[in-house]
Amino acid sequence: MDKMNFGLVGVGVMGQNLALNIERNGTSMGVYDRVPEKVSGFIQNKAKGKKIVGSFDVAAFMQQLEQPRRIILLVNAGKPVDDVIVHLKPYLDRGDIIIDGGNSYFLDTERRAGELEKDGIFFIGSGISGGEEGALKGPAIMPGGAKDAYERVAPVFTRIAAHVGSEACCAYMGPRGAGHYVKMVHNGIEYAVMQLICEAYHILKAALHLSPLEISAIFGQWNEREESRSYLFEITSKVLSKIDDQTKIPLVDLILDTAEQKGTGKWTSQNAFDLGVPIPTINTAVEMRMLSSFKEQRTMAARILKGPAKPEGNNAPVSIDDVRDALHASIIISYAQGMAFLRAASQEFKYDLNLEVVARIWRGGCIIRSKMLEPIRDAFRTAPEIQNLMVDQFFARRLNELQEPLRRTVRTASMTG
Repeated sequence: MDKMNFGLVGVGVMGQNLALNIERNGTSMGVYDRVPEKVSGFIQNKAKGKKIVGSFDVAAFMQQLEQPRRIILLVNAGKPVDDVIVHLKPYLDRGDIIIDGGNSYFLDTERRAGELEKDGIFFIGSGISGGEEGALKGPAIMPGGAKDAYERVAPVFTRIAAHVGSEACCAYMGPRGAGHYVKMVHNGIEYAVMQLICEAYHILKAALHLSPLEISAIFGQWNEREESRSYLFEITSKVLSKIDDQTKIPLVDLILDTAEQKGTGKWTSQNAFDLGVPIPTINTAVEMRMLSSFKEQRTMAARILKGPAKPEGNNAPVSIDDVRDALHASIIISYAQGMAFLRAASQEFKYDLNLEVVARIWRGGCIIRSKMLEPIRDAFRTAPEIQNLMVDQFFARRLNELQEPLRRTVRTASMTG
């Protein structure tokens, strides 16, 4: 039997979709999981008739792969990654490449790379953004590690990545943990933008007394504007339009107002404090996720601690356009904080990040993809050493135009509780 071109460990939904994407783009796949039922179910269903071969033990899996091997791991961050490496290690040869495609902490990536390098094995830490759908149809990919190891996986990665025009949303980020660091900050920006969308929704609902369906239409209209078009606006509009089949009321009103986090947002805040870089919008978003988890305490406190008197009718001193402009300004600020943080981290850890390239690959496939990334890319292409996006000529002009509606919106939010 012919050897498989590429290997994958971790046959969850994300792993299955990525394997299908890789195979569809001309690369045969060997897959393995420590749970045999996952492998057999995948091979008998989604992978049937494709150049994907499953293995039920690690020795057979490693034997299936052409050498030098290229193996991507899609398992939970932390100990599971170390466990898989220990599991594979006896069968690895010099020159093999292990790629961690999960949300691993960048210092764990640097440690693993150093340990494997002693045995002549390459380790790539690669951020992959886009969720299950992105894995199948084309994610944004942020690989870091040894440059020559990346060049050996680059043809596969650039084929499976999302594309904007002719440009693949994949590029080499830098040495060691650079790829996972960029993905970590991507997730921090994602936290911030999601929190801002939630706050805009709450102001429209609580201060302007609009219904979820009306707010859905508003986000749909905002997403039609060239400068604010984004994946997160698009799915917000869709989510808010969903009606529960049983109760016939908007689904958003039935969803518990608590949120979990995988760790990348927290790591972003912790590292910003370590480096002394201010990212207040991102930090607040992380804290709001933490606060949301205290549902019982919040419910009890709401019975004791009274907010301001609610104005009667739609007489809040803020308009829908004000909220739109405030949200746009705040998203600009979120990206500016994230990019300034990446610049500081690049200097601290000697990653030599190219922020124009980072903005380029975030334009498609990833969760924070938006039209705003085009002028962000232009800003860093024109002035690579610019310290903060807010002083770029284009963004400075927009923030000067948007600051008054931002202030009115913040004031209204404060006064109406």
